[in-house]
This record gives sequence, structure tokens and C-alpha cells, in this order.
Amino acid sequence: MERARQLVGEMLVYCFVVVLVTGAFLTFVYTPSGETVAYTGPYQPLHGVPMSAAYESVLNLSFNVGGRLMRGLHHESSVLLVVGAVVWVLLGRFRYVLALLGLALSLLGALSGYASVDDLLSGTFLSRIPIPIWYALHLLAALTTAAVLLISSRREAARHPRTPAFIALALGLAVVGTFLL
Repeated sequence: MERARQLVGEMLVYCFVVVLVTGAFLTFVYTPSGETVAYTGPYQPLHGVPMSAAYESVLNLSFNVGGRLMRGLHHESSVLLVVGAVVWVLLGRFRYVLALLGLALSLLGALSGYASVDDLLSGTFLSRIPIPIWYALHLLAALTTAAVLLISSRREAARHPRTPAFIALALGLAVVGTFLL
């Protein structure tokens, strides 16, 4: 059971690397602003429709081929990160504080990621929180998730050293899981 838990934890590290790389790409195009702007992007039916600058930047990114791929990879890897964190906690039988913290941080990261785009939470009580705060919370959750995963991975590797086959299996699970979700 411990080796399976370590395998899931290792897979989470690889999923997080994909989330980190795709998130870094998306950061260069994203505008974390709640300012209302008129849409001027490539999708003609929305021309002139007022929306937040954050949502407009995401729409513009989504209509670029590379942007759609990066958003999809970021989303699917994030979903796998949350699902994997749940499995990680269950395999540890709720006794590992780091696993519980990792689950909480991945859920916080998912919520703040959706809120910073301003598409799903718009019009709810959560939309009262400004978009830049959601974005800052998203970045903070990502950094603390990285710390939790790296600390846990190092502790597990100290107890049960990784083998090349183990690393290949964890990497394969991360890749297959990302593309199957």
C-alpha cells in the first residue's frame, strides 16, 4: 500500500510539472483584470459585448491553436492533480498531514483558477472578490502545492528509493491520465 501511495505521489509531481509549464505559458497571455472591456477578438458573434478583461484575454487565447492546446493540457493536468490528491489521501488512510494539505491546496488552486478566468463564478457571491486577488491566490496555491509535493516526494524517496522502472511507471500514469480525462 505504501508503494502505491508513493507511486501516486510521484505521478502528482509529474502532473504538477505539466500544470506549471502550461500555466507559465498561459500567464504571458492572461490579463488579471476585472475591468469591463468590449470584446474585439476573432469570434465575430461576441464583438462589442462587454466582459471583463480577464475573460476577453482567455477567449482570445482560446481561439489560437496553441492557446487552446495549452489551456486543455493545463485543465486536464489540474483535474488529474485533484483526483490524484484524493487517491493519495485515501491510500494514506487520512494519516498524512502533507497529503491532506496537498488535497486542500489543489482544490483551492482549482477554485481560484476558475475564479480568475471570470467565466464560471460570474454572478455568484464569489464574484465579489476581485479577479487579481483570485489570481494571486491561484499563484500562491500553486507555489505551496509545489512545496508540499516536493517535500513529500523527497521523504518517500528516502524511505523507498525510486528505481528507473518506478519513475517510468509514474510518468506513464501521468501522461495516460492527462490524455484520458
